[in-house]
Amino acid sequence: MAKLETTYLGINLKNPVIVSSCGLSNSVDKIVNLSDEGAGAIVLKSIFEEQIRMEAGSMLRISDYPEAEDYIHTYAKSNALDHYLKLIEDAKKATSTPIIASINCVTSREWISFSKSMQEAGADAIELNVYYLPDSVEEDGSEIEDLYIEILKGIKKNITLPVVMKLGQQFSNLPAFVNRLKAHGADGVVLFNRFYAPDINMDNLRFTTSEVFSSPSDIRYSLRWVGIISSLVSKIDISASTGVHDGLAVAKQILAGAQTVQVCSALYKNGPGYLSRIVKDLNDWMDKNNFDTIREFRGRLSYKNIPDPSVFERAQFMKYFSAMV
Repeated sequence: MAKLETTYLGINLKNPVIVSSCGLSNSVDKIVNLSDEGAGAIVLKSIFEEQIRMEAGSMLRISDYPEAEDYIHTYAKSNALDHYLKLIEDAKKATSTPIIASINCVTSREWISFSKSMQEAGADAIELNVYYLPDSVEEDGSEIEDLYIEILKGIKKNITLPVVMKLGQQFSNLPAFVNRLKAHGADGVVLFNRFYAPDINMDNLRFTTSEVFSSPSDIRYSLRWVGIISSLVSKIDISASTGVHDGLAVAKQILAGAQTVQVCSALYKNGPGYLSRIVKDLNDWMDKNNFDTIREFRGRLSYKNIPDPSVFERAQFMKYFSAMV
């Protein structure tokens, strides 16, 4: 039987399948269940900077004392953070599976001190989920990248835990940006974040939420960049996310160069018990192809290791679509 052990951010994992940040990891009972089903690591449901602000705003609206604004903001933040720290502490007591805390933020000032508390609570690493939607024609793309760097640097200087940045696809030069993140201390990147996307309801002519779950075909978005970035940026771990719905998809991402692979939508669609099926399918595929360890095939089909790297590039676009004319 194949050995699935691997490392991620310097942490030993029993396998490379990680449960990504979601509602399935927001309580100790759920976390223990995911651990029993075979999770290599678990990313806790994110704590949102905006959510804390909204809670404070709701409290202010019902308060008769506007001058208490600072106190209410501090209370709302402290209350939310205390609950999150307790989740970390209790999860670490309940399972030996590595626990990765997740911060969803758009500024650094709110989280620098809190990241230290996460470390003290026992988190094995911190995943920074920066969701910034540019809405100004006067804001340059480099300023947005600087925001990510500012948050990363602010938190890295305050803790010794590994820090991983969860990214979207909308960067003008993703390999260069990942290389810049590495230079400023990032231990890893998650490719990619699945951001909220809008849709339009044609019956009532209102904006609504589009499909929140990924589909297996969405793996094409992350597979290309995992293969390219793992070849161009050294000494940074890549966790592949988006479109991973079975054990073969996990194997594909590792072949492209991923250190670990994150799953979420497949567990919502099939239940947490499906996690053990994903791990088993990965194991069966490795046995079938005579791979004894993950290391033997990681990166075998990355950008730098395949005979024709053009499969990752525009040449393939030209080949396929010119033939359709």
